Amino acid sequence: MSFERVCDATIAGRLIACLDLTSLNDEDDDATAVRLAEKGVASDVAAICVWPRFIEVVKPLLRATPIKLATVTNFPDGSDDVAGTAEATAVAFAAGADEVDVVIPVDAALAGDIGLVEELVEACVAARPPGGLLKVILETGRLEDPARITAAARAAVMAGADMLKTSTGKTSVGATPEAAATLLEACAEADGRVGLKVSGGVRMAEQAAGYLALADQRLGADWARPATFRIGASSLLDELLRAL
Repeated sequence: MSFERVCDATIAGRLIACLDLTSLNDEDDDATAVRLAEKGVASDVAAICVWPRFIEVVKPLLRATPIKLATVTNFPDGSDDVAGTAEATAVAFAAGADEVDVVIPVDAALAGDIGLVEELVEACVAARPPGGLLKVILETGRLEDPARITAAARAAVMAGADMLKTSTGKTSVGATPEAAATLLEACAEADGRVGLKVSGGVRMAEQAAGYLALADQRLGADWARPATFRIGASSLLDELLRAL
């Protein structure tokens, strides 16, 4: 599937507004989180995504901005511990996260247990406060098969997910245009009420523009906005600023 597109200033501006500026490295510390937040604030991104232990560090830096604070749970492996994942999600929201990206039980999905995917997402939805956003990471690079991805995506949608997300970015295969197109079909089945976050290996402005074009083609040019479309990345911001 050919998907890369020219990223002009208009497209770059749209993408920056939909960017989840992310750092989820093992060696991250308070200083890393602060630098990331300051960079995001300077560019008006959609969200800053950091490990849960940095929520208290980053939250004050975003308080006077519309930028959301995102974090992760059940990350990156995606265990089948429903109660533990729901508790971690509740704790993250209570600590000040506006958004939580949670990983489905990937091994269960690979074994055909889609019911456990729905159960885990339902539990995390129940832990989501009013106004909170729950993004569900399907790890499409591991699920591979479009039918399996579709089944997991539909289960997440039925359970109340706010967004479907391609990848943790921690596997050998991250986002692909094929996987994004499959998830966009699930979003379309939900009449566009469920969003899409593309994450995992998106480093070039032309790549990001291609994913935005896919969303525009499938759901209309007015659909892809921060409430319904995100790109999760770290180095991409510099590329977009150059295009802008």
